[in-house]
Amino acid sequence: MFNSIFVDGFTMETAAICFGVSIVLGILIALAYSYKSDYTPSFIIMLILLPSIVQAVIMMVNGNIGTGIAVAGAFSLVRFRSAPGDAKDICMIFFAIAVGIATGIGQIYFAIAFTLIILALFVLFKALNLTLTKKKRLKVTIPEDCDYEREINPVLKENCSHYNLEKVKTTNLGSLFALTYCVVIKKGFSEKKLLDEIRIKNANLPITVNAYVGNKDLL
Repeated sequence: MFNSIFVDGFTMETAAICFGVSIVLGILIALAYSYKSDYTPSFIIMLILLPSIVQAVIMMVNGNIGTGIAVAGAFSLVRFRSAPGDAKDICMIFFAIAVGIATGIGQIYFAIAFTLIILALFVLFKALNLTLTKKKRLKVTIPEDCDYEREINPVLKENCSHYNLEKVKTTNLGSLFALTYCVVIKKGFSEKKLLDEIRIKNANLPITVNAYVGNKDLL
């Protein structure tokens, strides 16, 4: 069903077509990644250019796909030597590499179909995530004489459909405790109400609420 456009040999015309498709698909990947997401301009530029760069690498190694994948993979991992990436970043980078490999071997129609299907699923999952229950990371500072199991947990039980204590550590030379919870606030309950009730229990010490991003900031 999907035939390479290089069946009649490698020409400047077919190379230009592959390059143009790589750029367009890279733009689509970048637009999908930026949908409802925080991003840096440098990462968006990288997603736009990466398919065409990988395509050029595949072409330069004269169709030796194994060598091309090894070189392109080595280039793509350079970013993670200096900046931590989450699962979505890594997935998008390997997706852009796959698109570049497909265009590099002339599988233009497959690259287009593959890109549209994956991006449609990605945007769908992002849209669904907006309507699903969202976890929050709640960080509460309490005095050392505060029994958080008796003081804080009842407040969480009243306001949250789910809560889990993930981390406890001492701060300020042991005079304070920093608690980190994963919470899901009940429908109809406000975040402000939860914070106000905790402030009464923790002597108005600092409280922080962030989006839940897994355990990467717990170490």
